[in-house]
Amino acid sequence: MRRSLRVTIQLLLIFITVLPAFAQQPVRVEVDFAKKVGPMNPAWAWFGYDEPNYTYMKDGKKLLSEIAALSPVPVYVRAHCLLCTGDGTPALKWGSTNAYTEDSQGKPVYNWAIVDSIFDTYVQRGMKPLAQIGFMPEALSTNPTPYQHDWKPGDPYFKIITGWAYPPKDYQKWTDLVYNWVKHSVERYGQKEVESWYWEVWNEPNGYWKGTMEEFFKLYDYSADAVKRALPTARIGGLNIAGTSGKTGTQWLEAFLKHCAEGTNYATGKTGSPLDAVLFHAKGSPKLINGVVRMNMSPQLRDIQTGFKSVLAYPQFKNLPLIVGESDPEGCAACGMATNPSNAYRNGTMYSSYTAATFARKYALADQYGVNFLGAVSWSFEFENQPWFYGFRDLATNGVDKPVLNVFRMFGKMSGDRVEARSERMYPLQMVLDSSIHGEKTEIGVLASKAGRNAAVMLWNYHDDDRQGAAEPVEVQLSGIPAGSVTFTEYRIDHEHSNSYEVWKKMGSPQQPTAAQITTLEKAGQLETMGKPRKLKVANGSVRIPVALPRQAVSLIKLDW
Repeated sequence: MRRSLRVTIQLLLIFITVLPAFAQQPVRVEVDFAKKVGPMNPAWAWFGYDEPNYTYMKDGKKLLSEIAALSPVPVYVRAHCLLCTGDGTPALKWGSTNAYTEDSQGKPVYNWAIVDSIFDTYVQRGMKPLAQIGFMPEALSTNPTPYQHDWKPGDPYFKIITGWAYPPKDYQKWTDLVYNWVKHSVERYGQKEVESWYWEVWNEPNGYWKGTMEEFFKLYDYSADAVKRALPTARIGGLNIAGTSGKTGTQWLEAFLKHCAEGTNYATGKTGSPLDAVLFHAKGSPKLINGVVRMNMSPQLRDIQTGFKSVLAYPQFKNLPLIVGESDPEGCAACGMATNPSNAYRNGTMYSSYTAATFARKYALADQYGVNFLGAVSWSFEFENQPWFYGFRDLATNGVDKPVLNVFRMFGKMSGDRVEARSERMYPLQMVLDSSIHGEKTEIGVLASKAGRNAAVMLWNYHDDDRQGAAEPVEVQLSGIPAGSVTFTEYRIDHEHSNSYEVWKKMGSPQQPTAAQITTLEKAGQLETMGKPRKLKVANGSVRIPVALPRQAVSLIKLDW
């Protein structure tokens, strides 16, 4: 009797232990492909980085080829330091092209060799420059010494602000430089090609500019005038301000818009300045709390909201393309997790799920304000000859793709129109603007699209606290499918899929992996599927798909018919 009682108790304890797993109700997600919300414009297909000389180096070329291949449309690329003086040797947060020097008589000498090697790399891959006019050549700087900085991770950020950040001592020489650069680009690549680019002046003038606000407007006017004289149909914009929703950021953006709308043009004396696109920055703010990284997307989204609202204050600008010139979880790409522990999110699936969740909100903000949201530049590329998985904000390490790049591969499979998609566990937009995603439960979010004979549904299980967690059941109810059957494929980024970082750690985190290990890591860095594609029957335009989604995972359900 006692033995029977013990067995009964043991069975009861086992039942109590496993009951939550059986009793857990799936999170319900509903997608209606027949209800359009807006265009699935490829706002994600924009990338940028500080170090332009990485562009034509081994791993730089490899990564650019992969980025170009993942997108069905041309990708735009933005880089700093395209006019800086130097021999082209890269360093962290530095680059140079030696495009402008002067001879012994002070006459300009133009040398486009390095600039051409950068833009050639883009154009050969079908990519488009978001060409940054900056920074100040040494021979033109009003305060050239010291010129190249020696900043390294852990140093104060202000150390990078040296002679390249000053106004020109001769605006005529500056405008001639810009004119000749654009003219040379048209001669080299053709008018039609250069017409498809965007030009922009400087970067973050509220931090990277050692002149006054009015001096910056003068620089912009002379630059824009030079661009338009060389190619009247060229597109130019500004001002890529930092901290858009902060006091100084807002002041700069609003003053710039007012100057372009009604100010006196320093170059022409006319009213207003050419403005073909408005650019501003948006950054989040992660912290380390009791050894765990906690993300915060609210500042990043509020920056975007402020940028949208500022432009709408000017009716003549309301239809202009809006580009978030840098849109990231925080500010410093070259600050690794060794010196900045709060950046430890960058190697794993936190970065990928954060990217999915924030881009969904960028589209939602654009819908709310009715703006022409063209793109958001992910300031994340690669760093040559650096330690493996050092925690830089990059898409690949030593030629091996990191999980975050696979989110962009997923986005590359979404096109056509965004369609109505709802999840009972998706945080409301206003709540995320106010307090990010810090709640008791993770977010099960959704973004969906339909184009022609295919559709895609992106799902993520995200929380600001960078912790792993067991898979949760999700029931995806799809309707509005114009076919009797579909081919179903699920792509996945999680602890076990599309994740070179976890594979590298299981190898023992080698800093000098063998050729065989590198081959394994390269394969692990690609986008993986959950099993093989299979056929599903569709009843009355609908189908139900169960998904088990771990914490910080991203799935893409792809339907073809």
